[in-house]
Amino acid sequence: MVNSFNYISFGNWEYIEGNVGVVTMGRGRMFEYTPPDIEKRLEGLDPTAISFLETLPTFLCSEIRSTGSVVSMLIKYGRISYTAPERKEVSTTFVTLIDFGEVVFENIETAGAVFGADRFQLYRTHWAVREGDAKEVLARLAKIKPDFADLVSQGALAPAVVGIQPPPRDKKILGVADSVESFLKLLYGSSAKEATETFFRGHMDARYELTPSLLRKWENGDWQFMPSEDRLCKELLIAHHDEFHGDQYCFDRIVRMQHYGLPTRLLDISGNPLVALFFACSGKPDELKIDGEVIVFQVSSDRVKYYDSDTVSCLANLSNLTYVQKNEIDLSLDQDAFNETNVAGKLLHHIKSEKGFFEGRIVPDDLRV
Repeated sequence: MVNSFNYISFGNWEYIEGNVGVVTMGRGRMFEYTPPDIEKRLEGLDPTAISFLETLPTFLCSEIRSTGSVVSMLIKYGRISYTAPERKEVSTTFVTLIDFGEVVFENIETAGAVFGADRFQLYRTHWAVREGDAKEVLARLAKIKPDFADLVSQGALAPAVVGIQPPPRDKKILGVADSVESFLKLLYGSSAKEATETFFRGHMDARYELTPSLLRKWENGDWQFMPSEDRLCKELLIAHHDEFHGDQYCFDRIVRMQHYGLPTRLLDISGNPLVALFFACSGKPDELKIDGEVIVFQVSSDRVKYYDSDTVSCLANLSNLTYVQKNEIDLSLDQDAFNETNVAGKLLHHIKSEKGFFEGRIVPDDLRV
C-alpha cells in the first residue's frame, strides 16, 4: 500500500494561525476526499483506527483564499496525538514541526498539485487521509518557500513509520448459504434485538460498498456525483416533467429518480429477505462464480421514518441545495444558531414548498443521520 498523510483543512484562517494546540473537526467532515476502502476502515474511529491516524504525518491547512491575483493558504506540518472521538466532533492535539505560514501559489491548480487535491477540496473544511508521500509534499512546498529547504531536508521530519496500513475491515458475517433453506436457517437462527425492525439488501458482489450511488467516490477519494446533485435532479425534472408532476414530496421525486437510474442519496432495501436474496443471486452467466451478499439491518423502531416524516423532508431537500450551499452547513451549531444561518433559510424554503406548515426550526442532528 502507498504511503498516506492526514490533510486537515479549516475555513477560518485564525484557527490555523499561531500556536494551534487542540483542533476539533465535525464528525460529518471526517474522511471526506479519502479513498473509499481507507474511509470504511477508519470511519468507526476505534482505538486501532486512531492509532493509525496518529502514526501519519499531518498537514494542517486553511482553505485557499483568492485576493485579486493572489492565491494563498496557511500551511503547517506536524503530527497529532491524544485524538478523542465524540458524538459530534473529533478533537486531536496538533504539534507543529514546520510552520510554513502563508504560502502563495501561481494559481489554484498549482496549489492543488502540491497536495494532489482538486479545487473542491481546497475550499472545503474537512479531514482527509490522502494517499501519497508526505516527503514529496514537503519537497514541493520547499521549492515554493526555499527558506524552509534545509528544515525539510532533515531526516527527523520524515514519517517515523513508512507504509503502515489502516486496520482491516470488520465484517460481522452470519455464515455462508448455498441454498434458500440454508439462507433462511442462518437468518432465523441469528439473535434479534428487542424493539428493532429488520430490513435486508442484496447485491451480486460481496465486494460492493454499502453506499448510495450519489455518495460513491473515485479511487482517489474524489466525489463522483455529489458536486452535481442539484443540477442532475433539475435536468431530469426538465426532461421528464410529466412523470414527476404528481409527486407531492421531494422524497417521492428522489425515489422516482432512483428508478430512472439517476445517482441519488437513497439505498434500496426490503423488508423481505427473499427479495434481497434474489438480487444477491442475480447476474450474468459469467458472473455466477462471484459471491453475492445479503446485508441485514436491525434498526431501532423509534428511528424508522416514513415518507411524510419531517426528518425525511429535511434530508430529501438537501438535494435542492448547491454543493457550495451544502458545504456551508455546520452541524456543530445548536438548534437556534443553526436556524439563523443563511443555508438553513435556503433549506427551509425548499421544505416549506412541500410542507407550508413546517416550523422554521430544523434540528441539526436530523441532517446527521
